[in-house]
Amino acid sequence: MIEKSVMADLSNIPANLAPGKPAGEGDRIILRRHRLVAGYVPAYGDVFLDFGCGNGAQTLLFEKDFPIVIGVDIGIGHLRELKKEAAKRGAGEKVLAICYDGGRIPLPDSSVDYSVSFEVLEHVKDEAQALKELARVLKPGGSLAISVPNRWWVFETHGADLPLLRWNRVPFFSWLPKKIHDRYARARIYTKKEIERKLRGAGFDIERKIYVTAPMDVVKWRALQRFLRSTLFRGDQCRLPVFSTAILVIAKKR
Repeated sequence: MIEKSVMADLSNIPANLAPGKPAGEGDRIILRRHRLVAGYVPAYGDVFLDFGCGNGAQTLLFEKDFPIVIGVDIGIGHLRELKKEAAKRGAGEKVLAICYDGGRIPLPDSSVDYSVSFEVLEHVKDEAQALKELARVLKPGGSLAISVPNRWWVFETHGADLPLLRWNRVPFFSWLPKKIHDRYARARIYTKKEIERKLRGAGFDIERKIYVTAPMDVVKWRALQRFLRSTLFRGDQCRLPVFSTAILVIAKKR
């Protein structure tokens, strides 16, 4: 059972967790993710969890699908934004904001029906622990939709602190051997096989793996952006990994 007493009032955010930058309301990527996973939202179930919810822009897209919506994040400021926006929408009572300390998710075992986690795993201190915690709080048969950066995208999505180079998004840097990449990159990166192996090890069965089409939001010249989005980068998913910034996996707890 989820108690409202776990709503965000915690502090002492661990400094060693490097948070990502949350997407904004209406951003192309959060709308795309929602479309891709909406078909997997169960027709039953009460509790939805967004692990690494940031400011809640993504979380609130699922607000009408569940009686209880929970956002978990390490940033109290982001959680306050989530609660403020939920209140503006008249959903303040059903949306819970929980501060996560990087270890145990402060929810009971088998209390969640459906969970999402978008571009979060690459930032956590311990991948295996985070995935096991997600498995712990999900009910048996509960679903997880998780996305992670795709190793075969042309650019390193989080950038890298490379010696002698001021530009941190060098093309094909993410294609280098893992030891070299991980030494300089600001976040982890994955292939389909890598994320599948980690999920299976945490107690999940894989239902679907998707290459998510690059949103091309970093292209600032609007004419070029429109051209790319209407040609090479059309649609929400793609077959070729070089057109994809992220891998989305739909998995089910055993």
